[in-house]
Amino acid sequence: MTNRKYAALLRGINVGGSKKVPMAELRQVLHDLGHDGVQTYLQSGNAVFASATDKAPAVLARELEAAIEAHFGFRVPCLVVDAAYLRAVAEACPFPAAELEGRQLHATFCSELPAGSRLASIDGPSYLPEEYRLGDRVIYLYAPNGLGRSKLAEALAKPAVVKGLDVTTRNWNTVAKLVELTRD
Repeated sequence: MTNRKYAALLRGINVGGSKKVPMAELRQVLHDLGHDGVQTYLQSGNAVFASATDKAPAVLARELEAAIEAHFGFRVPCLVVDAAYLRAVAEACPFPAAELEGRQLHATFCSELPAGSRLASIDGPSYLPEEYRLGDRVIYLYAPNGLGRSKLAEALAKPAVVKGLDVTTRNWNTVAKLVELTRD
C-alpha cells in the first residue's frame, strides 16, 4: 500500500493563551502515531502527513485527539481530511477565489454537513454582501470585511447550527497552502 496524504485540522489551539500546542510537539505526536512526512503550517493547528493506513479519516482524527489529550492533558477537536478531498473542496469553491483576498473567503470544514433545518433560521439576504454556500462537508463563506467582522460567520457558528458536529474554519490562503502541501 502506498502512503496517502492527509491534512489534520485542529480546532481552538494557541488562541488567547489557552490550549497551547507547540507545532514541534504536534509533529512528534503525529510521528509517534506512525505517520511520515509530517509538516505543520502556521501555529493554528494545521498539519499534513503521509500514512500507509487504510483507516478512515474520522478514525485517524479520533486517534489524533486521543494522542493529543494523552500528551498535553486536554482535548482538542480534530478533523482529518485526505488530499483528494481537500483538492475537491478547492476546485468546487462557488466563489471566485482567484479574485478575492484570502481573508475574504473561508471554508468551514464539518464532520458532517448541518441538516437543512439547522440552517433554515439563517436569512441569507439579510447578511448581504456576505454569503455562504454548502459543499461536501464544507461551508464556503464569503465575508468581504474578514471573518472577525462577519455577522454571518457568527450565525453559522451558533450551537443551533453546529451542535454535535466537529467544525473548524480556515481562510482561503490556508486552504490553498494545505492543498499544495498535500500534493503528491
